[in-house]
Amino acid sequence: MKVTIERETLLKSLNHVQGVVERRNTIPVLSNILIAATGEQVHFTATDLDISIVEGIAAIVDQAGSITAPAHLLYDIVRKLPDGTQISIEKVEDTRIDIRSGRSHFTLQALSADDFPNLASGEMSHEFSMTVTQLKRMIEKTRFAISTEETRYYLNGIYFHVSEDDSPKLCAVATDGHRLAKVEMDVPEGASGMPGIILPRKTVGELHKLLEASDESVTIALSDSKIEFRIGQTVVTSKLIDGTFPAYDRVIPSGNENAMSVETKVLTKAVDRVSTVANDRGRAVKLTLAKDVLTLEVNNPESGHAEEELMVDYQAVNLETGFNAKYMLDVLNQLEGDNVEFLFAESIDPVLVKDQGDEGTIYVLMPMRV
Repeated sequence: MKVTIERETLLKSLNHVQGVVERRNTIPVLSNILIAATGEQVHFTATDLDISIVEGIAAIVDQAGSITAPAHLLYDIVRKLPDGTQISIEKVEDTRIDIRSGRSHFTLQALSADDFPNLASGEMSHEFSMTVTQLKRMIEKTRFAISTEETRYYLNGIYFHVSEDDSPKLCAVATDGHRLAKVEMDVPEGASGMPGIILPRKTVGELHKLLEASDESVTIALSDSKIEFRIGQTVVTSKLIDGTFPAYDRVIPSGNENAMSVETKVLTKAVDRVSTVANDRGRAVKLTLAKDVLTLEVNNPESGHAEEELMVDYQAVNLETGFNAKYMLDVLNQLEGDNVEFLFAESIDPVLVKDQGDEGTIYVLMPMRV
């Protein structure tokens, strides 16, 4: 195998795939990426056995073939080579490749392509398309609420499913038990009847990076156990979390009638200011509501006290409650509208948060004792 590739094209492609590769691996070949040259293209593949990314780029292929090379080392070398150069990658033997660019020459240890695992997607039950903007929105509005608690592995991802309402929607939901985010859109053609799937946190992160750099449409194929995303010349294949997502509808309050409306930016900045004195562990901020007035208060015996009063639109009963300031800010930072609406019940009940600039998104915050 011998190929020549423009440095910028190669760097971009390696950046897309190498993020999948773990820094430490008990299986040596998983530290490598597969380089396969044929025709006028080179395909780079990386996998950790749960997710794989394949990307094809144009190249001058002097000799077709395949080899695997150390992913992070190859990326670092290409990153440090000068802009605008041509890079030659040549398989010298099954255990060695040469990289040449101008007067630079590197020889790297390699492994045979025959040892590289194939995470083939197999039979898929559903296939549909959506725009990059639509998929990006569903990920960005929910991923902050993905749980990092490994014991509840079924919360370690975003739950995609079609709702069973009279007017079905494609929904994305994430929760860690402290906050919940749900976003919905019209069901794409071909997605009706799809199984509910949980997309793992790592896949979400790698997919989001690819969406950031693309403006093409996304073709999605899925089954009960795997999902495949096709974005231009890039294919992401991932296993799904094998678990049952909890009945999240039960924690979305429906009878909260104490409504407070306030400017999103004003509330965000105020919460950020008063939480400055909160301790890192609890970060509790107390909310006291009276007619048209919201008082934010943080009391930390170790560092001090902070209090701020805001004018809001609130006509219901006096109320005291509290939230984790970080969780509150996570939600507020997702909002698009100029105003946000909080719907309260009792002080110990979950609060429903609505973005007045995005009707397809809702958030739930669990209160904490303050």
